[in-house]
Amino acid sequence: MTPIKRRRSILSVPGHRETMHQKAAPCDADVIMLDLEDSCPVDEKTRARATIRASIRTLDWGDKTLTLRINPVDTPYALRDLLEIIPAAGSRLDTVVVPKVESAADLHFVDRVLTSLETEAGIERPIGIEAIIESAKALRDADAIAAASSRLRCLVFGIADYSASIHMPLTSVSGHGENDGVYPGDPLHFVYGRLIMCGKAAGLQVIDAPHGNFRDPEATRIAAHRSRALGFDGKWAIHPAQIDILNQIFSPDEEEIARARQVIETYEQAKAEKKGAAAIGGSMIDQASLRMARDVMARAGIQ
Repeated sequence: MTPIKRRRSILSVPGHRETMHQKAAPCDADVIMLDLEDSCPVDEKTRARATIRASIRTLDWGDKTLTLRINPVDTPYALRDLLEIIPAAGSRLDTVVVPKVESAADLHFVDRVLTSLETEAGIERPIGIEAIIESAKALRDADAIAAASSRLRCLVFGIADYSASIHMPLTSVSGHGENDGVYPGDPLHFVYGRLIMCGKAAGLQVIDAPHGNFRDPEATRIAAHRSRALGFDGKWAIHPAQIDILNQIFSPDEEEIARARQVIETYEQAKAEKKGAAAIGGSMIDQASLRMARDVMARAGIQ
């Protein structure tokens, strides 16, 4: 059983803030995302590219997944982001994060540019792509987006821009998932369900947006529990204080691992004894139960 490359916690770090890169490198996040988009002011983007190149080459990132969020492909910055960073530092990058993806064509563009730059720079390990779904149009076409490139590793939900695209009211300061109590249910439940369905059907991981109030750990915990229950594989963090919470919630706990191990052992014993069915207590277990149990073990990194 191959352990899953975990994306429980993804820390977003502004591309132009060198000191924040230095603080992020030794942290416990599974993924560090160096950001050239929203957190990087327009007049800092040129300097940010140079800062990111230097940080990727000189800092010790350990075994973390290291990603680069470029600017949207319909801006004047995206191509320059790739041209200036990939040849110099692409051999250390795991993925390029593409924001505001509107169609499969956006990912085709990034895929082709990466292929050209990898060939030119002699980068042998293909760089992956992560697509952020941030609009009603993108959600509608999420199945086509999820199948757009063999480089695609995961779909990410961009809650604030998505909410703006459907004209939801601004009921919190950040627009990043703080509970507002206005709607009796979860107004984004369908969105989560569709995104997860499209991503998992394509064999991808699916990542939730960050919780906006990093000073409220209990709210972050509740939001992460909800995401995990729906099938998300991890969640973005906007502050290091959120990392430990996300790592804990998106990891199988001892009880879940013990339950999974019991399912596997019981099923395998029934198979060896050529029994037609297996049960634990009064609960029947079948191939679907076995797949779920093995998924738990893979997420826990247990062979």
